[in-house]
Amino acid sequence: MPEPLETKKEKASLVERFLILWDRIGILLAFIVVCILFGILTPVFFNPLNILNVIRQVSIIGVIAVGMTFVILLGGIDLSVGSVVAFTGIIAAGFQVKWGGSLFLSIVIPLLIGGGIGFLNGFISTKGGLHPFIVTLGTMSIFRGATLLVAKGRPISGMSRSFRFIGAGMIGPIPFPVILFLGSVIIAAIILRRTVFGRYIYAIGGNEEAALLSGIRVDRYKVSAFTILGFLSALSGLILTSRLNSGELVAGEGYELDVIASVVIGGTSMMGGEGGVYGTLIGALLIGVISNGLNLLGVQPYWQMIVRGSIIILAVLMDKMKRRFRTA
Repeated sequence: MPEPLETKKEKASLVERFLILWDRIGILLAFIVVCILFGILTPVFFNPLNILNVIRQVSIIGVIAVGMTFVILLGGIDLSVGSVVAFTGIIAAGFQVKWGGSLFLSIVIPLLIGGGIGFLNGFISTKGGLHPFIVTLGTMSIFRGATLLVAKGRPISGMSRSFRFIGAGMIGPIPFPVILFLGSVIIAAIILRRTVFGRYIYAIGGNEEAALLSGIRVDRYKVSAFTILGFLSALSGLILTSRLNSGELVAGEGYELDVIASVVIGGTSMMGGEGGVYGTLIGALLIGVISNGLNLLGVQPYWQMIVRGSIIILAVLMDKMKRRFRTA
């Protein structure tokens, strides 16, 4: 016998309330629960040195995730971020070790190159009419190859002490990379919530056609979002290179998965127009804690990849359910 209409409505209402509650505090509760669970399973998890290591590592991914939030809010995606990290890291190492040892150039040039790569991704996507997935898949391969070409197949090591401060320095008890990460979160939040640029980002992601009809220069904002992401990917490359004291050829491999997971888990919709960087902050911390906890428990890296992929699918599925209920 089919369910009465009122019963179906009550069930739908309960699901909708759960999804709304998850939107507001779910990711934070999940983060707290996961921390407590790993603390019980492996007491080393709450060791101050381990916590310090986790937040340092999260900062490298988190800086990129802040930029990826802009792109995903527009309904786009960028798969080239890991290659940008490696390429800009090698460029920075080259200026430190081979091309004069200038601290200024080893910071500024990689940041400009990263922004330029982001601009290229956005420009080709918008003006060429290609989906960002295809464009950034291509540039991912191009700049991974360019990294090998510039480095001639070998890592570049031996940075100056001042350069190493970027990734390994401390300001009081706080690691400098954490300050860079939190600073990027705060600046991005102000841009998205307090400026015309941010409002247009949400408008374009919510309904691009309506934004066009309203006179918003959609292509300009898309290119700008990709440029921001490229710049922040380069900043992450500087942090990683200085922390390792080496420009590594395989740096950034697989970062795109963790970055996208951080953004999506944090509540930013893959369809665009909904989300924010504060959710991305918690999402990045959650991904970092899960990776660290599984490492401490001796779980093989292959299983860790399966876990992260499953989390992404679950987060996207919940977003789709939420949108379906809103439409209904």
